[in-house]
Amino acid sequence: MTAPDASARPPSVFRHRDFRLYQLVRLCAVFAMQVESVAIGWQVYEMTGSALALGYTGLAQFLPFVSFALVGGQVADRVDRRAILIVCQSVMLLCSLLLLAFSLGHIRDVRFVYGVLVLFGTARAFYAPASSALVPRLVPAEELTRAVAVNSSTWQVATIAGPAVGGLLYGWGGATGAYVGSAALCALTVVGMLSLKVRTGQVSRETFSLETLFAGFRFVRRQRMLLGSITLDLFAVLLGGAVALLPIYARDVLHTGPWGMGLLRSAPAAGAAVMAVFLASRPLGGRAGWKMFIAVAIFGLATLVFGLSHSLPLSLVALGVAGAADMVSVVVRSTLEMVATPDEMRGRVGAVNMMCVGASNELGEFRAGAFAEHMGAVSAVVSGAVGTLIVVGLWAWGFPELRRVDHLEQAAREPLPPEAPEALSAPPAH
Repeated sequence: MTAPDASARPPSVFRHRDFRLYQLVRLCAVFAMQVESVAIGWQVYEMTGSALALGYTGLAQFLPFVSFALVGGQVADRVDRRAILIVCQSVMLLCSLLLLAFSLGHIRDVRFVYGVLVLFGTARAFYAPASSALVPRLVPAEELTRAVAVNSSTWQVATIAGPAVGGLLYGWGGATGAYVGSAALCALTVVGMLSLKVRTGQVSRETFSLETLFAGFRFVRRQRMLLGSITLDLFAVLLGGAVALLPIYARDVLHTGPWGMGLLRSAPAAGAAVMAVFLASRPLGGRAGWKMFIAVAIFGLATLVFGLSHSLPLSLVALGVAGAADMVSVVVRSTLEMVATPDEMRGRVGAVNMMCVGASNELGEFRAGAFAEHMGAVSAVVSGAVGTLIVVGLWAWGFPELRRVDHLEQAAREPLPPEAPEALSAPPAH
């Protein structure tokens, strides 16, 4: 009896030294952000007792991110992406130290926190496109799908565990303890980034102008496959997002306490993490486009079940399924973005994607809150879920290019589609 051929098993993406190191750095960075977010939320609410003040913490980060994301994409296509990440991580470390000083100095003016968050949001606008564009330089093209799944699972693991760690640090040492923890994690990310040895990619040689600044939008508009995947996710989350209403569901619908609210917040990320680990070992395979549509439909149905549920266990399962389905969409969209975009355009296209993701999350929370104010939380979630299902049907009909996507790994070896104008991509750097 012959032993199974070990070579038949896909090699692990973790055999690449820079990819391993980058995932560790990213884990520390997201952990730091989650710990900091918990501390800021508790501290601001403790000082002000105002829900609106908490809303301003999100707005303080969102506005500079949207304002500078396109510039960040342009910079990511012109400058060493590793250097950009080092600078941005250093700025984030500075933000943690400023918040630590704010806590140690017993400063009660919440505007200080908003100012730090504006600085943080600005750094994130440059960090996000450079980070997205860096991943394809860490692994071979044929392993990119699994790398994207691992990259997403790293984010989800930190998103699940980070808030819990932040709460423990806050309970142990108050805001000061949490900010010390986030500052230490940020310092580790800077050291890790300095240790990366990334292969040099193509760099855009185009003259900086408004035309090149908005080149990412034009590229996405002409690449129907990308346009369909990005806008499908945009409108699905815009309509189907229910995160903003979880406190109402926890207290008034499911009749549970803060611990139940914590479980509800963790359930989507837990489901997404399980799916990301699964996809890292077993890629989607063929008919990836159809699988994305099916996954978004499942996301809408799971959100509908959550909206109608009056049982905490059923609600947790529904949110977990929604998170797992959303992860399939994230992997397909992110992989298509990376494989269908020339290296010298990845920063700008990544910036467009990040803007759409940010807009869907922030505006989705506003939509849910505004609808709930006038028609109640249950009606707001149910109507949004139905809207998501309608969007899936419309996009499946309107974007046949996305339906026809087969193997993502094969898409990585296909030439740039002919409708992409040559003016949007510079000649390869020699």
